[in-house]
Amino acid sequence: MGAEQKKEVILGVTASISIYKACDILRRLTSEGFSVTVVMTRDAEELIRPIVFQSLSGNKVYSGLFDLPRDYEIEHVALADRADLVLIAPATANIIAKISAGLCDDLLTCIVCATKSPVLIAPAMNENMYLNRLTQANIAKLKSLGYKMIGPAKGKLANGKIGLGHLASIEDIVREVKKRI
Repeated sequence: MGAEQKKEVILGVTASISIYKACDILRRLTSEGFSVTVVMTRDAEELIRPIVFQSLSGNKVYSGLFDLPRDYEIEHVALADRADLVLIAPATANIIAKISAGLCDDLLTCIVCATKSPVLIAPAMNENMYLNRLTQANIAKLKSLGYKMIGPAKGKLANGKIGLGHLASIEDIVREVKKRI
């Protein structure tokens, strides 16, 4: 990206078993010249520790809506304002439902609500959850409001079966981020 200021991607990470792929997405985005700030849901912290993302990004990792900030700022607004794009990867059925309903009960959903930047959502869940009528209605609503979806793909799921719900490929996600910024 040259001497110009790096574009900022807020990477929202939720509690999908494919969370480990968020590390590869982060690496690829930083190698492409993006600055990446990770925002984890509290449930995601049960699967992987924030220090992993901090080490890979070189940036502070955020998670709690009411965590005491280092400097005074309203963090969800400040993060939303500095984002050139918000990417949620992996995105669970839960986070998709919360965003679709306009809920703002954690840091990530507040950022999504406050941002004027594009939001790209990469679903990753069990096929039955993905194909559920409620999840499909939530996705349709988000698309109608201008949110962009990437994936999911057909692949091996956490239960060992092959099905639709596998996180889109890292290459496709990075390509879509570059296209949207």
